Amino acid sequence: MKENFDFLMPSVNFFGPGVIEKIGDRAKMLNMKKVLIVTDSFLEKVENGPVHQTLDSLNKAGVDYVVFNGVEPNPKVRNIEAAKKLYLDNNCDSIITVGGGSAHDCGKGTGIILSNGDDITSLAGIETLENPLPPLMAVNTTAGTASELTRHCVITNEETHLKFVVVSWRNVPLVSFNDPKLMLDVPKGLTAATGMDTFVQAIEPYVSENRNDITDGQCLQAIRLVEESLREAVANGHNLEARTKMVEAEMLGGMAFNNADLGYVHAMAHQLGGQYDAPHGVCCAILLPIVERFNIIACPDRFADLAVAMGENIDGLSTREAAEVAIDAMQQMNDDVGIPRSIKEIGANPKDFELMAENALKDGNAFSNPRKSSKEEIVQLFQEAYDAM
Repeated sequence: MKENFDFLMPSVNFFGPGVIEKIGDRAKMLNMKKVLIVTDSFLEKVENGPVHQTLDSLNKAGVDYVVFNGVEPNPKVRNIEAAKKLYLDNNCDSIITVGGGSAHDCGKGTGIILSNGDDITSLAGIETLENPLPPLMAVNTTAGTASELTRHCVITNEETHLKFVVVSWRNVPLVSFNDPKLMLDVPKGLTAATGMDTFVQAIEPYVSENRNDITDGQCLQAIRLVEESLREAVANGHNLEARTKMVEAEMLGGMAFNNADLGYVHAMAHQLGGQYDAPHGVCCAILLPIVERFNIIACPDRFADLAVAMGENIDGLSTREAAEVAIDAMQQMNDDVGIPRSIKEIGANPKDFELMAENALKDGNAFSNPRKSSKEEIVQLFQEAYDAM
């Protein structure tokens, strides 16, 4: 295992149709000699899909690689441990992730335990990493988590069913590639789930305690882009313009929450994902209108702004009435793209709510939520999401 990981470069984000062709050249520029490709078995099998195109670009550049295809949804500790073993067994010196958030988080997690110790669960929290990760690039295939350009690494402890976050600037990939052509064949259910994650990741930073003028602009533009394009991307996945706008929205949202952080929607969604292995974007989407209605009293003017960004007419309404319009618009987006209304539909069980509420308040995303709550209030929010019709 090479220990010389202690160099830093500004993150470079390539965006647009065809940028996947730049992977090999960029790998050579970073002096990658033997790359661990981190992906899942489905993507690896897709003929001329993202994995094959990545490997073709590396082959043309003369960069050697080995493929780890064991990424699971809501990546587990066992996934990063298996990837680490393959990395060491093959004398790799760098990592390229290919996929959506699960692949990127798995690759980050692998890098973390390569350079910061075997027990990643002990590193949960904010800026706990002392050592740089191996050189890391990310090839993104969904307009969703923005993990390809953020400092968040989300891993599930399969023994405790607890989803935890390692937040560090050291996790940011050196280079990311967002090619909307790679997303044209993403199924509509996955398009909806990942697209709603993008939507949530633009809304939560806008009402976060850590917001600023720069992140505000990023959030509002991301929300406008989602409003313009998510329904179309779900209805017609081969609409390249809609896919491109969703990538733009995802990247803007990622940049925003990289700096302004998130809130209770993500803190609670992580508990649902860890406990029931449920899709992250679906968990976030179901919780969004329920949690944000709870948050209104902390910053009603902000929610009125969101209503305008979502294209709603608030003329003649009070600030509180306009804020309620924003919540209704969030639910309408869920309904339009086929998100279920209740967490009952993803296997939630009320007997788990107390423990999940306790863990949600410990989640790194909870601290920037605009309204502070008790465990009992979080339990009630889970119950509302369960009883929703």
